[in-house]
Amino acid sequence: MSADPTQTLAFDTSCHLFDGCGFPAPGLHSFMFEPLWGDADGNGLYFNKPMLLALLGSVIIVGFFWAAFARPKVVPGKLQMVAEAGYDFIRRGIVYETIGKKEGEKYVPLAVTLFFFIWVMNLWSIIPVAQFPVTSIIAYPAVLAALVYITWVSLTFKRHGFVGAFKNFTGYDKSLGPVLPLAMTIEFFSNLIVRPFTHAVRLFANMFAGHTLLLLFTIASWYMLNGIGIAYSAVSFVMVIIMTAFELFIQAVQAYVFVLLTCTFIQGALAEHH
Repeated sequence: MSADPTQTLAFDTSCHLFDGCGFPAPGLHSFMFEPLWGDADGNGLYFNKPMLLALLGSVIIVGFFWAAFARPKVVPGKLQMVAEAGYDFIRRGIVYETIGKKEGEKYVPLAVTLFFFIWVMNLWSIIPVAQFPVTSIIAYPAVLAALVYITWVSLTFKRHGFVGAFKNFTGYDKSLGPVLPLAMTIEFFSNLIVRPFTHAVRLFANMFAGHTLLLLFTIASWYMLNGIGIAYSAVSFVMVIIMTAFELFIQAVQAYVFVLLTCTFIQGALAEHH
């Protein structure tokens, strides 16, 4: 079923404190959008606002790096300098530090792509008109986590073979003695089931919660803009500004953490099991 068109990010702008109407609190309906074309029942191509933002974000990222590196110069211009700084930060600050320079170089493109894609998808939350973080829809973090999971598992089998990969996933250590079977079972489920799940949920939950708080204070600022409630509205609006600044920080941190964990998984796949 498609979402109720009245239940979107928009709220009743005629509803204020002391008007006898309840507070239009944000909820799950705030993350549901009517399709721009097609419908949610599977009739035709379904395309909604988060999909459009994801597509636009991808075009912006590709366009930015294309413009920066299409004709690289020895003495870089401003655009090339910014792109190089971002690329080098991920390469040296995350990949080299986690995997190492020799082994990690081939995974730099993956890390850079993941970081900037996630960061831009998060940034949509504070961009006027867009005002929605794409990663607050669980499908997007889940697909990214699945991509990392497939890379990690396949790399582990390629590097260590079946037996070596099994030991890698289960934390096999014969010195554990009688508790070895229990420890291996816990490690197996932790590595192959819990790890990819938490990888996706960590990003999703932070962006979902952050967007909900921004909505809460934004709607409250408008709702209390009536009579004596104006004083409360001003306080709520200050919180909107504070939360927006905080979200800017969290958006970058979540992209960083996702890529850092990705590199940690890859490092674990490449490491020799003892």
